Amino acid sequence: MAATDSGRGRLVVMEGVDGSGKSTVARRLAESLGALLTFEPGDSALGRALRAMLLESDAPGFSPRTEALLMSADRAQHVAEVVAPALQAGGWVVSDRYAPSTLAYQGYGRGLDLAELTRLVAFATEGVQPDLIVLLDVPVEQALARRRGVEPDRLEGLDTAFHERVRRGYLTMAAADREHWAVVDGSVPLDEVLHKVESLVTERVGRPASAP
Repeated sequence: MAATDSGRGRLVVMEGVDGSGKSTVARRLAESLGALLTFEPGDSALGRALRAMLLESDAPGFSPRTEALLMSADRAQHVAEVVAPALQAGGWVVSDRYAPSTLAYQGYGRGLDLAELTRLVAFATEGVQPDLIVLLDVPVEQALARRRGVEPDRLEGLDTAFHERVRRGYLTMAAADREHWAVVDGSVPLDEVLHKVESLVTERVGRPASAP
C-alpha cells in the first residue's frame, strides 16, 4: 500500500508479554513513520497517578475487577487526551499497549469474564479502534530472561503460569481476528523484528505521506 494522506489518522498498536520487545519496537516504528508515540498505562496526568497505583512493586493489592476498572480509567483518559485528538487531526499514532492488554492480562491472565471486559473496553475507548495490532510473540521463558536484573512491576512479578495464560490469550485473539491482528516472531534479532513490523504496517495500513 502506498503512502496515504486521506486526512484520517491511523492507530497502530504494539502488544505482547512483558519482555517481548514491544516498547523498543514501538519507539523505533514511531520514529520510522514520524508518528506520535504513546503508551498505556500512564501517558496522561491522570494515567501517571494510576500507573503508580497499579504497577509499582510495593503498590497495595487490588482485586482483579478493581485492577480492570483502574486500567480502563487510564485508557478512557488516554483516548480522550492523547489518542483521539491526534487521530482527529490526521496524525498517525503508535501505542505501546491498548485495549487488547486488558483482555489479555485481566481476562485470560486474571480469569475475568471476557464478555464483560469487552464491554468495559468499548466504553473506555469510545469506539476508537486500532487500524492494526501487531503482536510480538516470544516464549515466556525467553521474555522473562530478557528482564532478569530489572526490578519487576506488580504484574511483571507474577508467576510464569500467569504470563503463559496472557501469551495464550494474545494468540487466541490474534487467531480470531486476522483482519486487524498480525503476529510477528519477537524472538529473533531486533533489526529483523523491526523490518518485519515496518513491512507489515506498510502492507496493511500504508505510510503517512509525511513519513521520513
